Amino acid sequence: MREFFPFLDLKGVHRSTLSKDFTSALAVTFMAVPQGVAYAVIAGFPPAMGLYAATLPTIVGALMRSSRHVMTGPTNAVSLLVSGGVAAMLDADPLQIGITLALLVGLIQFLAGILRLGVLIDYISNPVLLGYITGAGLLIGVGQLPNVTATPGTQGWIGECIWFWLEGLGATSFLTLVMALGTAALILILRRVNKKIPSAIVALALATVVSLVFSLQEQGLKTVFDLAPVPNGLPALTLPDVALFATLLPLAIACAVLSLVESSAVARAIAAETGQRLNTSVEFVGQGLANISGAFVGAYPTSGSLGRSALNHQNGAESRCSGVIAGVLMLLVLLVFGPVVNHTPIAALAGLLLVVAVDLMNMDKIRLTLKSNWADKISFLATFLGTWILSLEQAIYLGVFISLVFFFRKARVVNVRQLSITQNDGVSELQPSDASIGVTSHIRILHLEGHLFFGAAGRLQLALDRAVEADQVQVLILRLRKAQGMDVTIAASLIAGAQRLHARGKHLVLTGVSQEVKQLLVQLDALAFIGEDNVFDAQPQWLEAFQAALKRATNLVSSVSTELNT
Repeated sequence: MREFFPFLDLKGVHRSTLSKDFTSALAVTFMAVPQGVAYAVIAGFPPAMGLYAATLPTIVGALMRSSRHVMTGPTNAVSLLVSGGVAAMLDADPLQIGITLALLVGLIQFLAGILRLGVLIDYISNPVLLGYITGAGLLIGVGQLPNVTATPGTQGWIGECIWFWLEGLGATSFLTLVMALGTAALILILRRVNKKIPSAIVALALATVVSLVFSLQEQGLKTVFDLAPVPNGLPALTLPDVALFATLLPLAIACAVLSLVESSAVARAIAAETGQRLNTSVEFVGQGLANISGAFVGAYPTSGSLGRSALNHQNGAESRCSGVIAGVLMLLVLLVFGPVVNHTPIAALAGLLLVVAVDLMNMDKIRLTLKSNWADKISFLATFLGTWILSLEQAIYLGVFISLVFFFRKARVVNVRQLSITQNDGVSELQPSDASIGVTSHIRILHLEGHLFFGAAGRLQLALDRAVEADQVQVLILRLRKAQGMDVTIAASLIAGAQRLHARGKHLVLTGVSQEVKQLLVQLDALAFIGEDNVFDAQPQWLEAFQAALKRATNLVSSVSTELNT
């Protein structure tokens, strides 16, 4: 059970590193203030709830997650998913909806972690998540158009919302339009000047100062105070309403799934750079406890934030103390600067959210997915279009359903076997008592057999991780002759594995590569990471490609040894 108390492991916590943790936490807090307010607006909650979601949940997440770098708090994807539930329950108090939903989501995630259901996340493909995020980004942008022009908006299908907004453009407020577009433009300019500048908070601060100096609120410019004032002081104790559990359960399940997928993706992306070993079940428990704690301090459901987590890592944070410090700093912000946030123009927040919407639509990833196989294309397009015509929780369920359909269609999980060279230059499966000869301990050979689709990503990644961590292994050969197909998720795992090996001075060699797989690797530019000389096409003659790959591996080992000797 000790694994579920990761904060007991003080690895990386030293007096000399606390200054880096504090610097990183300060940068994260600068980003969390505007994001917290903006994401709460997306979700349909008072802005203060977004700030509350970056206090105790961030602290608990930092202490209880497996990852030392993931920042728990409000995120755009979960906020947009929650917004549908809030809009549908017009008679209920938004605060009660938010905190009750946080408690229910937290309980589901905690239970999933205790039951060790983390492996299920492997069966939700990247194209499904990309489709949801892309659709959500478009909906965020469309949803903010009325705030950009200070004209009425409506709920419903995206086409209806756009048409309703277009009909009301005649009543556009020039002052509001300039404030919104000016804020968006300033954020983009500051990013181009220096990405380390906290562009969002600088732009919102300048917009607030301009509004106060020129008394723009008296000229009709609406502020956060008009929407829902941020109280001055620490979050008050809140009690969820268990009577809402039955009503909120379908939305809570969708939120729990999306939050876990998002959090796991963030944790894995950072762990690929840091080399930290993650425990998915502990990640689930930590995220669940963070949401449960948030339910009692006025927060709505949280997740692992990609932007704030990446910023935390990039600024040199070395331990989970940075997350604890970030949560404490947000509490200080609420104590000291709460009233200042009330003067932030709604139009400035709309400008920020337009930038957020564009950021969510990652065109590079979309192009790569559309170049992949037909299953990835269908998964992406169906989930993306589902966000237009279905409620967002239904779109998530649609994406999960599509993932499971393709999983059961390719139900045979890839089999990974370690091989060795026999005395007659053949190959055999390595056994504990094997007396095979011909390959040094510096070369590891793995034979992959089965379907290379997203459901096998977890097992493949484990095999790659073992090769990365084995000190004596210098070259890993993956034999793909009896592996069928490859999707973008597996290709991404190979790219990440090649990068991790390269960072340790090691090499990845692929042999028995079919033309279909080779074409996908070329389209995804994977050969730039693996190396064209390290990829050997399948040949008609038995073992011909393998022998060529083995020769290449031997040369690579020799070159490494020569460099070490010199």
